[in-house]
Amino acid sequence: MAPSISLRLAHALPPEHRERLLHIAREVDLPADTRLFDEGGHADRFWIVRDGTVALDLHVPGRRAPVIETVGTGDLVGWSWLFPPYVWQLGAYTVTPVRAYEFDAVAVRLMCDDDAEFGRSVAVWLGRVLSQRLSAARTRLVDLYGAPAGGDVR
Repeated sequence: MAPSISLRLAHALPPEHRERLLHIAREVDLPADTRLFDEGGHADRFWIVRDGTVALDLHVPGRRAPVIETVGTGDLVGWSWLFPPYVWQLGAYTVTPVRAYEFDAVAVRLMCDDDAEFGRSVAVWLGRVLSQRLSAARTRLVDLYGAPAGGDVR
């Protein structure tokens, strides 16, 4: 399921907040099959995809990690950096070569602390992304591990 345009940076933040955020961005080029982070690791950065595709996966004991969602141009990769204890809740890897803006989480959190309106805009944006990602994860896990057709699991 593709995120709605309102979740993408171009429409998620007011122009002045978007420009302020992009001012501290570092442009990165990542080859395909690059592991960005693992579930349970320290969330110290995040990315906005400029071009390419990133898969988000979830650790399932005893099974291969299923891809929960695939994101692309304009999408946020990583939201765990904003919420203590700053631990990744999903994993992520590049499916294709990716060009992205990379952000230092501590720097952005400090910006949020220094400017309440900026912080509110970022928090609302991430809240929307988080809600959509949780919905996608639920749907994908039900597809993968739900009850067989006609089965009742109670």
